[in-house]
Amino acid sequence: MGETIVRMAQDADMPGVREVAAHFEALDGWTDMPDFLDAERAFGTLVVGEVDERIVGLGGVLRRGLISHLGDLYVLPEYQSSGVGRGILGFALPSGTPAVTFSSDDSRALGLYIRQGMRPVCPLMYLTFTPDAATSAGPSGVRAAGGGARGNGVSGANGERVADGSRVREAGALDARASGGERTGTLSWYAGLPGVTLHLTGSGYAFARTTEGDLEVGPVGGETPEDCGAALSAAVAAHPGVEEVQVAVPGVHPLLPRLLDAGWEIDDLDTLMASDPGLLRLDRYCPHPDLG
Repeated sequence: MGETIVRMAQDADMPGVREVAAHFEALDGWTDMPDFLDAERAFGTLVVGEVDERIVGLGGVLRRGLISHLGDLYVLPEYQSSGVGRGILGFALPSGTPAVTFSSDDSRALGLYIRQGMRPVCPLMYLTFTPDAATSAGPSGVRAAGGGARGNGVSGANGERVADGSRVREAGALDARASGGERTGTLSWYAGLPGVTLHLTGSGYAFARTTEGDLEVGPVGGETPEDCGAALSAAVAAHPGVEEVQVAVPGVHPLLPRLLDAGWEIDDLDTLMASDPGLLRLDRYCPHPDLG
């Protein structure tokens, strides 16, 4: 194997970057561009590992305040355990950086993140809900868990109504207190994508995106766990025709057992890791799987 070069991604690298991401099915659900890789370049850092002029790995970071969220670290199988991933991670997250990531159960990845200064905090549960299966829990399946207030939707489809930037800023302020840092630029970018809606419920907020008949909700948060649940309920209730709803919930969130009682199911899980467990308010915050 030739020398590994680790550097910032450039425009010409993006086809190779997406080829690596697609190998790990990371772009499933992102059928159109721009996607989260573009967000990482615009609002954080996108790093590539190159061997013999081939992109063989990538690392993507999004920032909110002082926190760096490591959204992606992928190395093609034939280059794993060769130091490529370690080089990308060290470049993307310099030592001492307050950091958060969602790790798979791969022991090599867990060890790499631990050596970088992060520690396991709790499981991150990826829940799914089928609206057709809703029972007495209410039409959203979360009404009993978090309240039934229906929020003011701000549509991101074709950017038509997101011109009301004050609502995104309002959500951004709530998000900063729940997620640990300000990222209104990233949230404004996300709100402007086709299929994205923003739901505000007083002291709660939820972003939601429809893709191919499914609804992905996140980030979601609020001043209290109940505010977080009410915002999730509003987002789901505003999309009655979807086939499946998806949301990521920290294992310590008070909403989790109530969602399971309401018919939501655990589809998958990661390990939420952080350099400091106090960086996030995990009792009132549900992250976006790709944006944190």
